[in-house]
Amino acid sequence: GPRVRFGPSPTGFLHLGGLRTALYNYIFAKKHQGTFILRVEDTDQNRVVPGAAEGIEDMLDWAGIPPDESPRRGGSFGPYQQSHRLDFYRSASDVLLERGAAYRCFCTPQRLELLKKEALRSQQTPRYDNRCRHLTPTEVAEKLSQGLDWVVRFRLEKGVEPFQDLVYGWNKHEVADVEGDPVILKGDGFPTYHLANVVDDHYMGISHVLRGTEWLTSTSKHLLLYKAFGWDPPQFGHLPLLLNKDGGKLSKRQGDIFLERFARDGYLPEALLDIITNCGSGFAEKQMGRSLEELISQFEIGRITTHSALLDLEKLPEFNRIHLTHHIENEGLRQKLIREVQLLVEHVYEDQQVDQEVLEKEYVERVLLLRKGHISFLKNLVSSDYSYLWVRPSVSREQLQTISAEVDEIGKLVLGLMTRPDAVLTVEELNKDLRSLQKQTKETKYSSVMKLLRLALSGQQHGPSVAEMMVTLGPKEVCGRIHKALSS
Repeated sequence: GPRVRFGPSPTGFLHLGGLRTALYNYIFAKKHQGTFILRVEDTDQNRVVPGAAEGIEDMLDWAGIPPDESPRRGGSFGPYQQSHRLDFYRSASDVLLERGAAYRCFCTPQRLELLKKEALRSQQTPRYDNRCRHLTPTEVAEKLSQGLDWVVRFRLEKGVEPFQDLVYGWNKHEVADVEGDPVILKGDGFPTYHLANVVDDHYMGISHVLRGTEWLTSTSKHLLLYKAFGWDPPQFGHLPLLLNKDGGKLSKRQGDIFLERFARDGYLPEALLDIITNCGSGFAEKQMGRSLEELISQFEIGRITTHSALLDLEKLPEFNRIHLTHHIENEGLRQKLIREVQLLVEHVYEDQQVDQEVLEKEYVERVLLLRKGHISFLKNLVSSDYSYLWVRPSVSREQLQTISAEVDEIGKLVLGLMTRPDAVLTVEELNKDLRSLQKQTKETKYSSVMKLLRLALSGQQHGPSVAEMMVTLGPKEVCGRIHKALSS
């Protein structure tokens, strides 16, 4: 099967754009019984953030798209971190030097800076003038004997071959016309992106490179490197950019596109995978609520279009609501949610007396099944609207009597209603029952009956409808609260 890789730089948190590239690689690998590899591209040492590489792998695991081979999991093509592969790059660069496909450049940073300034002054694109390309072997030997610093540059040849991109079709970029010869090995022995990714893709047996469209114009340069080594290149497919719905770049500045934030805010990974493929392309259908299995079975690389994917994050809570509903409906996943709700309740209401009975598995499970489709996040269940579910009110009979003198009669009627053997507990049915119950009182208005029941059941003046409260609390809890209020 195919071998594909996701190669992030460990310079920060994994964000939605990176997740999307990883996801397409993962889906492509799984669709064709292939292997998905995580390779950490940390050759720009001064930008590396400690812990970032581990964080990226943690987030791929959280998202449900773990790599088959990675720094943490290992594999037979390691090491999976470029800073541990410097020998590969040095010997590759030696091969190119021997073949004359690359050369040592002794130009100082000051000279390169001057070139750049002059180009900008005359409104040209800055590029290296290839000066050291023309040094004779004698001149090179002399400079080396003086102990001058050097880097290795790759000799760009004119006349690149067109290549067929899996997304963009036939493509070529005459790199030698627009760029100077690129540095492939820096003075500190670290490679640049171009050398490192070509060498690693070759030695790691990568068959397909699926990466962001920002690399499309570099591909011709990479193909020249493959040719210089005499290696067969992989197939390339460039993925269109992920943009805000207004067409601007996703803002990393506010930190609102990092996976950690979505995980912390209670989003399900499935909702993120669904929305970033929904706005993208590559799939037969556009419906919301697709599972990873469905994404894999629907995916076809030929369906990826070249126009940018516009992401509307305001729709994300709605995606989450649909996926949360799926989780609640799934027996196995529901058990995990029950535990999460119990922990949330204990955390949010720690200083209030939460009765252990309202944390029982059966009670929490019933609440989840009844509220599914109404909530977008589990944490909605511990918002103030729902506090009546977890904290039993302490309401005295005197308080209730200020609303209606017929407290006991109303209480008994409700208890009778809740314990009827044929009782159908739906909001519609209960609303009818409560209407007819009020007619059996002597003088209490319907609005007062509702006010009294809301207070007895929740200790609050406002909140969901009384019928909705009764359905969600369930007969046992409703009866318990009415009894408690009447006897206090």
